[in-house]
Amino acid sequence: MTISIAENNRQNVMQVVSNYSKRLFSFIRNKVKSDEDAEDILQDVWYQLSNVVDTTNIEQMSAWLFTVARNKITDRYRKRSESLLEDFSVEDDEGTIHFKDLLLKADGDPESENLRELFWKELFTALEELPENQRQVFVWNELEDQTLQEIADRTGQNLKTVISRKGYAVKHLRNRLKSLYMDVIAS
Repeated sequence: MTISIAENNRQNVMQVVSNYSKRLFSFIRNKVKSDEDAEDILQDVWYQLSNVVDTTNIEQMSAWLFTVARNKITDRYRKRSESLLEDFSVEDDEGTIHFKDLLLKADGDPESENLRELFWKELFTALEELPENQRQVFVWNELEDQTLQEIADRTGQNLKTVISRKGYAVKHLRNRLKSLYMDVIAS
């Protein structure tokens, strides 16, 4: 009796879910606000895996799963941070210009789409450059909508320390994004 590719794939997916669920959930949970968010992202990862026609073609299953999870987390942050883009602005000779004006236009223009992709890449690159404590405060406050007091309570840090860390993060991000913005308007 031969096992069809579909049946073999289904069994492989079930085995992968069994083997990786706890590790993957822990990885995701450490990067998101709640268990519910982590569960949603984990379900998205399993859904994406289930849509792979032949999972035996995935050579490094662990790397594939964690990459998909990281991408799903990034996508979730992007969606949440769209409303926070008004915080990122540059003042030029004509007044204040907001990144939001450039990045949320859905005009289908390939150049605008490339700019949006570049912005998100630069934002997450700039976040990775921050010390862990500054990055964490920024992400929790700006992307996960936690108050600074909630963060202080969560970390056991003084509120002024948390505010200071957020200030350093914002300053760094504004400097990084300002140079990107200036490059874009100069071209």
